[in-house]
Amino acid sequence: MTSAFAAPGRAQAMVLAAGRGERMRPLTDLTPKPLLDVQGKPLLQWHLEALAQAGWRQALINTAWLGEQIPARLGRCWLPADRGAAQARLELSYSMEAHDFGGALETAGGIVRALPGLDDCFWLVAGDVYMPGFEFSSAAMQRFAASGKLAHLWLVPNPAHNPKGDFGLSEQGLALNLAADAPGPRYTYSTLGLYRRDCFEPPHCTIPAGNPQGIAAPLAPLLRSAMDAGQVSAELWLGDWTDVGTPERLAQLNQQLSS
Repeated sequence: MTSAFAAPGRAQAMVLAAGRGERMRPLTDLTPKPLLDVQGKPLLQWHLEALAQAGWRQALINTAWLGEQIPARLGRCWLPADRGAAQARLELSYSMEAHDFGGALETAGGIVRALPGLDDCFWLVAGDVYMPGFEFSSAAMQRFAASGKLAHLWLVPNPAHNPKGDFGLSEQGLALNLAADAPGPRYTYSTLGLYRRDCFEPPHCTIPAGNPQGIAAPLAPLLRSAMDAGQVSAELWLGDWTDVGTPERLAQLNQQLSS
């Protein structure tokens, strides 16, 4: 895996930051969406702060559109404003998809490309969602590792822009790939979850290890396949969450937080 920088060992978290952000134009014409500011901080930085505060030490970020700006802004590590808090230092590594393949590999393709740099179990979150109250706790990681499941997702109540939702949720805490006409509520995938490396191997994923050919593939079909096998757990998140997908949503979010 070609990287601008490489942290030693394998990362316990991956932040997705490769998308073009078409709906955010013109704001994303010159700035990658994860670097747009919410309350004076890049969107992506909110996740880095939360990961560091929870005690994680390594994160991997994939990039594509204007991707060189992200390592140029963040460097090899993220440090809190109080640089005396050495315990909050977060080492960063990068998967530079545009450099390697000329463009983004979509979610599953980007994860498989980055997989050699990720731990056996790892956090995954999109760099363009705002979820400030979420704690990337070691206890949640331990529960997931012990569960044997391939993934654990945090679902949210459906926002106005996704009224039909994505997945169901059973009473036993399993994420459900419901048919279009199936009864029962559906919720929206927050883009935050815990994953096992095995999730990105056959039978649910057929992209060759490390994605050397740069195959672009979405994550949803892989997740639905694993759900059908009963291998994906989930829970509902009722805290603050915003998919910062349009300039209007970004403006509304900043206005809410400043009022």
